[in-house]
Amino acid sequence: MFGQVELTERQQHILWATVRHYVATAEPVGSKALVEEYNLSVSSATVRSGMGILEKAGLLYQPHTSAGRVPSDSGYRVYVDRLIRPSDTLAEQTEQRLSHRLHWETSSLEAVLWGAAQILSALSGYIALITLPQSQAAHLRYLQLLQVEPGQVMLIVVTDAYETQSTRVSLSSSEDDSQTPTDPEILDRELQILSNFLNVQLRGQPISELPHLDWGELDRQFQRYADTLKTVLADLVKRLQTPTVMPIAISGIADVLRQPEFSELQQVQPLMHLLEDEQDRLFPLVFEPSAWFKDKRVNIRIGAENPLEPIQSCTLVSATYRRGSAPVGSVSLLGPTRMAYEEAISMAKAAANYLSSRLGNG
Repeated sequence: MFGQVELTERQQHILWATVRHYVATAEPVGSKALVEEYNLSVSSATVRSGMGILEKAGLLYQPHTSAGRVPSDSGYRVYVDRLIRPSDTLAEQTEQRLSHRLHWETSSLEAVLWGAAQILSALSGYIALITLPQSQAAHLRYLQLLQVEPGQVMLIVVTDAYETQSTRVSLSSSEDDSQTPTDPEILDRELQILSNFLNVQLRGQPISELPHLDWGELDRQFQRYADTLKTVLADLVKRLQTPTVMPIAISGIADVLRQPEFSELQQVQPLMHLLEDEQDRLFPLVFEPSAWFKDKRVNIRIGAENPLEPIQSCTLVSATYRRGSAPVGSVSLLGPTRMAYEEAISMAKAAANYLSSRLGNG
């Protein structure tokens, strides 16, 4: 079931052939061309009827009344999700090319990644974007709760990199405010006991784990603080985990801009501005650590699935690389939606795997 339309095997084959032909030619596809080139074993009229069904399903469309059909973003999505399998052979070739041409022993890591971007863009014909590694996930070094004024407590968190975050906690937000001590000395003692408990439980843990403490282990007299602290810790974690935007190694812009999709100046200028001057907007799209933890090793955004308008006529294929088990960067390919998806997915994934293996070996 694709959307609300169940496609027969023949309709799937017609969609597959249409995408392949359009990717190769950049010309709207007619039924006669598919019959002649893709061994569909049916008449042109049957193929034409199948293309009509795919058009009604929103998977193909006609750019002009008298023209053939081209894939829509939805058509590409079905093609990518259901009708192709990335090439293992091409993945191996990509890793070999990177291995033979990159000089880890004599170059800085930044220079190696710029070289990898150049190799990848030359191999694929698309824009290659490789983010420099982010720092390792922070761990908690120390945590302290301090009374700063009546009803107000300061929570201070220090990471193993000595990065400090602090926030005020209003104890009046507790569900049982009547049990909150009013005597400052009593409150100071309780906050110290609570700080000691939290440090024993959380010291050395990844920052991401702070909100997941088993609060049931708190003595009953301290349970009134639990809900407030859970909320505040979750907010602190979000702030501490917001990645710092690092430079992105970008290569291959000139080759992509020669594609017919970018023949108009008004299409090129916003894309160039995004790549050159607005990497802070682009960074969250190309590097998504959460996707790796969800076992989504390759993330593919097609056309309007991209939230940034300058690349809504493009496809962005991103694969995360890691140091050990921690995602630290990504390898992406950006090109028109008329992309050779099998190749782009294989190359991005292979390059990410290669970088992971090298970083894992020190």
